[in-house]
Amino acid sequence: MTQLIYIIEGQEKTFDEFESIAIPTILKYNGRLLFRIRPTENNFIESHIDKPYEIHLVEFETQQDFDNFKQDEERKKFLHLKNQSVKSSILIQGTKL
Repeated sequence: MTQLIYIIEGQEKTFDEFESIAIPTILKYNGRLLFRIRPTENNFIESHIDKPYEIHLVEFETQQDFDNFKQDEERKKFLHLKNQSVKSSILIQGTKL
């Protein structure tokens, strides 16, 4: 899955604090963070939507693994950090061919 993440200006540290908990949790549920990109303006050749603060590409072995990740109790304790820092996000789920 690919996630485009849009941050509330000035909340970058709060977002990084949430990510420091959420990203290691991915491994707990048979997932892998394939890459985490923080693109700059000159990284875009063309764009017809707002430019995201970060782009994540993550894979989980099964849909159930992803669902379990979302329900992780430790991660849920820190969702207030995500809610405080993320303006919006777009999650694109795909199938590996």
